[in-house]
Amino acid sequence: MNLVQTASHRRTPVAWSAPLRLGGPVAAGDILAQIGNTPLLDLSDFVRRLGVGAGVGVYAKAEWLNPGGSIKARAALRIVQEAKRSGALKPGKTLIDSSSGNTGIAFALIGAAQGFPVHLVMPANVSAERKALVRAYGATLIESDPLEGSDGAILKVRELVAADPERYFYADQYGNSANWMAHYDTTGPEIWRQTQGAITHFVAGMGTSGTFVGVGRYLKSRNRDVRLVALQPDDEVSVIEGLKHMASAIVPPIYDPELADRFLGVSTEATWDMTRRLSAEAGIFAGLSAGAAVHGAVQVARELDAGVVVTVLPDDGSKYVSLGIFN
Repeated sequence: MNLVQTASHRRTPVAWSAPLRLGGPVAAGDILAQIGNTPLLDLSDFVRRLGVGAGVGVYAKAEWLNPGGSIKARAALRIVQEAKRSGALKPGKTLIDSSSGNTGIAFALIGAAQGFPVHLVMPANVSAERKALVRAYGATLIESDPLEGSDGAILKVRELVAADPERYFYADQYGNSANWMAHYDTTGPEIWRQTQGAITHFVAGMGTSGTFVGVGRYLKSRNRDVRLVALQPDDEVSVIEGLKHMASAIVPPIYDPELADRFLGVSTEATWDMTRRLSAEAGIFAGLSAGAAVHGAVQVARELDAGVVVTVLPDDGSKYVSLGIFN
């Protein structure tokens, strides 16, 4: 299958000596206009070596190409847009939310670009790179109990908002419908267009569940036969950055348990192994949730004689180097 794998024209590299096109340079304030239109990468050659048959294509959205370096830029931007439209985020308000990393970085970037303050609650044990990026964009970092993970950060941010409700706009990425709507309106249509409607299976990890719910609902609206596969850690003790074990965690209000056609568990060991293999064997320097997603996509693809399996690579590996995964 020959699918056209192209990024937006805005991502085309231009040599410094080349004449400027598209009406001139992009203004710094327009950085948010670069969110979305990420390329769909063909992983078929890589997955052949992992036992996937020749009749099955495996593809992945390269979401680290968004400003801020992750898929979370899509949801964060939509949340901010809707909050400004409704008046919930207005001059004098500080945006606050809990995050394990990528959404917080996206909010910090948007705050820097649009000129509003951002406070972020993150578990104290998130990687040094994520803390540095949040601070680089000028956001205030508040650390929560590392032993309580993302759920502890959620509880901490709720405590802060309850103590000073007039100060904050609580973005609430886990409960804000703008999260999944961003993917219904952008990521889903991009996948449908890039596969020319040939997608048969969509595999995505479950964190806030926004990507899975938004893309899944869009794909089902186009073809009810598309199979939606929800990926999560295989038990409550498996720790995979960006993913939740729904049975033992605070369940995001936007999560739709009826949407998935199938649930898959993935172990920490399998996630780390696939993340390393993507870098060393496919030249894709991906993050841990991306490794988990590809592991799940390969598992699904091995069971098929024919089909088009699509997943997303939420971010690259740059925020995980200090964890020692690539040593």
